[in-house]
Amino acid sequence: MKTASVIMPCLNEEKTVGRCVAKAFAGLKKAGVKGGVIVVDNGSTDRSVKLATKAGARVILESKKGYGQALITGIKAAGGDWLVLGDSDGTYDFSDLEKFFRALEGGADLVLGSRLRGKIKKGAMPFLNRFLGTPTLNLFLRLFYGIKVSDSQTGMRALTKKAAKKLHLRCRGMEFASEMLVRAAQEGLKIKEVPIDYYPRKAPSKLSPFRDAWRHIRFMLLFAPTWLFLIPGGFLFALGALGILLLLRGPVFLFGRGFDFHTMIFASMLVLVGYQIMMLGVFAKVFSWVEGFNRQSLFLPIILRYFQLEKGIFLGAIISLVGLLVGGVTFVNWAKQGFGALWAIRPAIFSMTLVVLGLAIIFSSFFLSVLGIEREK
Repeated sequence: MKTASVIMPCLNEEKTVGRCVAKAFAGLKKAGVKGGVIVVDNGSTDRSVKLATKAGARVILESKKGYGQALITGIKAAGGDWLVLGDSDGTYDFSDLEKFFRALEGGADLVLGSRLRGKIKKGAMPFLNRFLGTPTLNLFLRLFYGIKVSDSQTGMRALTKKAAKKLHLRCRGMEFASEMLVRAAQEGLKIKEVPIDYYPRKAPSKLSPFRDAWRHIRFMLLFAPTWLFLIPGGFLFALGALGILLLLRGPVFLFGRGFDFHTMIFASMLVLVGYQIMMLGVFAKVFSWVEGFNRQSLFLPIILRYFQLEKGIFLGAIISLVGLLVGGVTFVNWAKQGFGALWAIRPAIFSMTLVVLGLAIIFSSFFLSVLGIEREK
């Protein structure tokens, strides 16, 4: 028979924590699942610990602050086959755990309690959270990671102990909710939603809407190098390369305006900056692959299979050599003119761009090797 542990973070929730623990035990009994309740107290100064203990919960004191930290501590301490996570502020109904267990029995690895598919009681969720904040974070998760859920920020969810061990959760703050989904997607875990009811809090909320929203977005960007680095860097690189090629022969006139070597200098900068940004994305992807955080990526196996340090050095050397040859010819012609005014500005810009780009390719190839690509092949 499967066993379950219900884990609740707690910070000054004396008005509700005892009732939440009692409902959790009732929910376990109703579902016919053996288990217990773990309350992770994050520094309460009221009677929360006393009331949670009185209600029958195992209380763990966690001195490190943070919603995510409390849940991580609870997950590590839990011994059940199934883990249920939920806030101890009275907003969730722990007496209705059966639907979560049925979903886990049906093969789901992670089950989200969707407030938006259930009933949100009057005054339970602020207007901006319901119609702007959560939908926006849902959109980012779908766009960046292909995660299609209706309520990514729900505080009530269940997962198997086996799945929890795979996730390697680290975020200590409210972005823990997004991290769990991103890690689950990267591990190829099966995610399911069940509708739940959502009730008003009894005590003032500890959320900071804009700060916590930014923490979620920041986390999603940091773990989405394609959107943060590769796409912007690729766009800048392509735009700069196109500008250099168009201006290499002479001025270009568009919309009644002339674009000359000043624009070509700017295009050169775009090429070099764009390449550096793209490589930051590649480094991030390779690091996540080597560390085991993104084994579902289709992009990484291509790099791991075909990249060799020697190939990178050779490519960079060829590009730099071409740049040096162009620069050498330009220098010789300048010398023949007695080192007067340098009119061959376009070839000089082109030469400089190729030399610097080639050197960047060489050194970035070394850094890719440092990240451990050779070990992973």
